[in-house]
Amino acid sequence: MPTVSAHVALTLARHIDHVFGVMGNGNAYFLDALERSTDVHFTAVRHEAGGVVAADAFHRASGRLAAATATYGAGFTNTLTALAEAVQAHVPLVLVVGDEPTSGPRPWDVDQIALASAVGARTYTVGRADAAATTVIAIEHALTYRLPTVLAIPYDVAARDAGPVPEAPQPRLPDPLAPTGGFAQATVREIAEALAGARRPFLLAGRGAWISGAGDALGALADATGALTASTALGRGVFPRAEFDLGVTGGFGAEGAMGLVRQADVAVVFGASLNQFTMRFGDLFAPGTRVFQVDVAPTATHPHVAGYVRGDARLVAEAIAHEVRAIAAEPSDWRESVDIAEARRHESGDAVASDGRLDPRAVASRIAELLPAERVVVSDGGHFIGWANMYWPVASPDRMMMVGTAFQSIGLGWPSVPGAALAKPGSTIVLTTGDGGGLMALADLETAVRVAGGRGVAVVWNDRAYGAEVHLYGLKGLAEEPMLIPEVDFAALAAGVGAEGVVVRTLDDLDRLGTWAAEPAASRRFLLLDCRISAAVVAPYQQEIIRVNS
Repeated sequence: MPTVSAHVALTLARHIDHVFGVMGNGNAYFLDALERSTDVHFTAVRHEAGGVVAADAFHRASGRLAAATATYGAGFTNTLTALAEAVQAHVPLVLVVGDEPTSGPRPWDVDQIALASAVGARTYTVGRADAAATTVIAIEHALTYRLPTVLAIPYDVAARDAGPVPEAPQPRLPDPLAPTGGFAQATVREIAEALAGARRPFLLAGRGAWISGAGDALGALADATGALTASTALGRGVFPRAEFDLGVTGGFGAEGAMGLVRQADVAVVFGASLNQFTMRFGDLFAPGTRVFQVDVAPTATHPHVAGYVRGDARLVAEAIAHEVRAIAAEPSDWRESVDIAEARRHESGDAVASDGRLDPRAVASRIAELLPAERVVVSDGGHFIGWANMYWPVASPDRMMMVGTAFQSIGLGWPSVPGAALAKPGSTIVLTTGDGGGLMALADLETAVRVAGGRGVAVVWNDRAYGAEVHLYGLKGLAEEPMLIPEVDFAALAAGVGAEGVVVRTLDDLDRLGTWAAEPAASRRFLLLDCRISAAVVAPYQQEIIRVNS
């Protein structure tokens, strides 16, 4: 007869196709049922945090429900940082874990429900009679609220017979939030009138706009009003016409592009929270800009917002475009009057910085020329996040993900690779990581190489330091010794797990990336570029942080 764990596995398998994690005592029966009785693909990682990270990246790259698994106790506590990141980033994910027996905790058990709650994740505990139904409830919660849920299987019921697996109902999901009611409809008309009368209209979109499928609606609205467009770091590529797009706003944006944003007289923001980085710590818009926001949050999320509509980005964009067409005003000619390509240009820097090591801007520029166009970029956290975000454009928001930045974490880079690789099987997966975060996540270097194989590239920005701390706290006169890292040979570490490692000391050393990209993926190995860069070059976004904290 099927076990309780089998009820969980078989029910969950109706809604997912991949699970990531580490096997242990608490989830052994779950994984056994998954392997023997479903078509779900299990990918083993080497650290429990990596299981959640890989699932997180899988969702961001595919849009599908993510799933991970870990055992109880130490296995579960190892997932907490990654789980907190998934909560902050609003990732629908089900984490299947073992848990203490129903008879009470053992010496090595912890209060997993309290720990999950502390980082914002809700726990559902299955029983012998309700495992399938509880699994559906956990899935429904994850998809409805776009949050991870923990699905706990108590140790003493995991292997108990539970009878035939019932036909559990499909999760019930809410319809997209339409802008209903007199106040919302009046604000939609107000926004349309403001855009129709604007000389320099501007549209900004975030990840929420991508999730809602608003790209075409936003493109139509931009064309109807003659607006320039831009995106947040997690929304890049959502607008269909790149020739009128200024790229990413905030510290990752080019100075010329951000100068044009400050010229906008009307700005409408779709599906973006307007956090401090997107807003350049309050300096993104000029004081006279009328700023409107469209989001599913209960209220506006920034004090600069003058008018707010709560609703799905696609539905609201369509409603605004309808009102604009009814006004029948001529679109602004602003976007035809400016040199957008020049405004988006980033400084490439010199080949070598003042300390004799490579200038990361020159390295990033050269890598951008050599990377395959069909790529997905996954980023760890750290000072270096500016370089990929500024210099390596991607085609759409599901091709650039920063797992860790929502929770301000480093060390989640390597396990992001397998999640993205399995979600995008036809793409080159490019990891950008620092030496600090790269060492912290080293357990899953092997996982990245094993899963991505010849479709994987890792760029390690090796500056022998925790760069963000050096640039912020070193400038304040704090002792730098705790911020420094002995120079590590990442190329040699890569070779140890079957990858090809290249130490990059000159720009010519990057030529291997070009020849690698020209080879068939099936005949090449995972490539790691150990870039020995200068710690003296400060990323523009970091300069903004320094300015605010000085």
